[in-house]
Parts: sequence; C-alpha cells; structure tokens
Amino acid sequence: MTKKSDETRRYILEKVAPVFNKQGFMGTSMKVITDTVGLTKGAIYGNFKDKEELATEAFNYNIRMIMSQVAARVKTEQSPLNQLFAITDFYRNYLDFTNSNGGCPILNIGVDANNQNERLLSRVKYVIQKLEKSMADIILCGIQCGEMKAGVDAEKYSKRLFTMIQGSIFMTLTLEDKNYVVDMMDHIDAMIVSELKVF
Repeated sequence: MTKKSDETRRYILEKVAPVFNKQGFMGTSMKVITDTVGLTKGAIYGNFKDKEELATEAFNYNIRMIMSQVAARVKTEQSPLNQLFAITDFYRNYLDFTNSNGGCPILNIGVDANNQNERLLSRVKYVIQKLEKSMADIILCGIQCGEMKAGVDAEKYSKRLFTMIQGSIFMTLTLEDKNYVVDMMDHIDAMIVSELKVF
C-alpha cells in the first residue's frame, strides 16, 4: 500500500472505530459509516474488502489504543508484583478512558459478535487469550524471581484475574458507577498480596 492509502485507511478507522464499538456490527449500517467518514462507499471498499474486515480492523484499532496504555504503565515497573498493581491501577480509571470511545471493546464486540459474527468473535477470543497469557507471564516471572509463591498456577490465576476485571468493568459501564471497578481492583490488589506475594 502507498503512504496515501495507509493514511486513508487510518483516517477511516479513527472515524469508524468508536461507531462500531458503540453500535456493533449489525447496528452500523454503510450509510452510518459513509456519513461518519465523509467518503463514498466505493472509497471505503477501496481500502477494506468488506464491512466485516472494516469492523475487525476497527476492533483491532480500539484494542491497540487501550493495550498501548496498559503496556506503557506495566513497562514503568521492574517488579512483577508492581506490574500487576500497574494493571489494576489502569483499570481503576478505565471508565474515564473508554467513555469517549463507547466503552470496553472486548465486552461490546464480544457480546455483539456472539452467535452473530464468527470472525469478530474469534478475534475477541484471541485478544482475551493474549491478555490472559500476558498476566500469566508476569506471574511466572514473579515466581521465577522469588517474588511470588512457587505453587501458584499462573494460567488459572490469570484467567481468574481477567474475569474479575472484566466483570467489574461490565458493572461499572452498565450502571455508570466507577465504584464497582475501583472496589474490585482494591480486592484484586489485596488478593495479590495475600495469595501471590512471598513474605
């Protein structure tokens, strides 16, 4: 692709990513897309094979925006324990971060795509598994350096943490009450100290 077409693709994604996140695949018509972007249907399909590819790339765009923020916070910490705390600290302010973009893309697109769009759903599953693996890797690193208890099942624990984070995000976004996620992040922090940390 030429630089110009890369720029056009990026422009389209910047415009439609929040729309797909709020309205879902079925709820986002081509008219909504063309009105939002200010380009013709032909111009959009000149950059994306079809609406499904556009929706998938919009989901990827939304995920990259969030995960780059999480990764930046985690990278500031050397200690695996503090890296886990950096993750919970990020999610304490998740509502503020995602509100302008229509909420959590994992929840929104995961629910929207379930039983409706296998390609999008498989992408959401891939992202979830990747995020769980990232947390499991942090825990394994903590075990190896002696910061975390040796008997911990890192994969199981990371799934538990991710489930608790996503559940609290769902409650916070649905009820527009930050206390759900803040309270859960405090609970997870206490759990990390009592169940993972070597004293």
